[in-house]
Amino acid sequence: MSAAPSDPSPITLSARARGVRSSAIRDLLKLTEQPHVLSMAGGLPAPDTFPTGALAEAAQGLLADPATVQYATTEGLPALRHWVAARCVAPVDPDDVLVTTGSQQGLDLVVRALTDPGDTVAADSPGYLGALQVLQANGCRVLPVPVDEAGLDPAALEARLAAGERPRLVYTCASLQNPTGTTLPPERRRHLAALADRYGFVIVEDDPYSALRWAGEQPDPMITLTGRAVWLSTFSKTLAPGLRLGWMVGPTDLLAAVARLKQSADLHTSSLSQHLAAAVVTRPGWFDHHLAGLVPVYAERARALAAALRSTLGDRVAFAEPAGGMFLWVTLAGVDTDALLLRAVEEGMAFVPGSVFHVDGGGTDALRLSFATLDPASLADGVARLARALG
Repeated sequence: MSAAPSDPSPITLSARARGVRSSAIRDLLKLTEQPHVLSMAGGLPAPDTFPTGALAEAAQGLLADPATVQYATTEGLPALRHWVAARCVAPVDPDDVLVTTGSQQGLDLVVRALTDPGDTVAADSPGYLGALQVLQANGCRVLPVPVDEAGLDPAALEARLAAGERPRLVYTCASLQNPTGTTLPPERRRHLAALADRYGFVIVEDDPYSALRWAGEQPDPMITLTGRAVWLSTFSKTLAPGLRLGWMVGPTDLLAAVARLKQSADLHTSSLSQHLAAAVVTRPGWFDHHLAGLVPVYAERARALAAALRSTLGDRVAFAEPAGGMFLWVTLAGVDTDALLLRAVEEGMAFVPGSVFHVDGGGTDALRLSFATLDPASLADGVARLARALG
């Protein structure tokens, strides 16, 4: 092979690649890898909750069978699809379940199946940064729909629809929302479902956190209210994110299109990961027992963070007590949290500023704190460092 030119001409990227911004959270994690920084930034699940023993035990038997690491069907391992269908509160046929490489891939595939560049997609505001990246990467125009203390506001969406907006889909993290922790109540879910039926859009419900609930009632998913809904979920927050396993439940014709797109992307989700997950979660009672040990860990840490904020910062902060999930959304009236972050890192703690969760310039006085990976003492220390940054 001949040597490369000493001064090659620049490689021209596609418009799609040029238009995708980097994840602010991923970039921030590089700053927080320093050992002295207590990070409440990334949405990482707690490593001490991963069932590594059960997975290692399952792997020993599975790896003796070559089928475990052979190519698999695009739709996913039948045992895993049956397990997902059986746990759904709605009657779901296993054929209407598709296993994805994390729920992030599921979102990307649904967006690709339903939109063309330039199409409008309505989404939570503030909303999950990874979803905003997916929409941006696919050339969508994002229509922000405000999220208040009860989640996405369907009345605000209805006003935009009445004014002529026609989104192809509506994306929402309806349960223990990222970043605010809110849960869309049943009456709002019914309102949103009625709007989908009337105006013809698809609701994409991203649900990574409802299994991590310790307070309040968990409403039924949108797929129980309309045939124009997709439910995405994942093992990333309950087993281990490195397995990269998620799933999608939705209308048969849409899942068929998604399966064709998935074939062109990765053929199928990792066979080994699917077999590992199926080997543990299909044991009678295992998954519920695992959650019974996992959820109290997060509940204790959430209470510790809330208590530290109240005792250290008092009425300088406003937040709602988390009912589950991994995050606490804090408002600091009159404080620029983008500027505060730089001072906080200097003090040895990190958070995610609220502005990155908005597409319309909001959230500049808010921040997201993750309590998942720090013990109560470290969370209190992190809040003390935040207080020093505030001055």
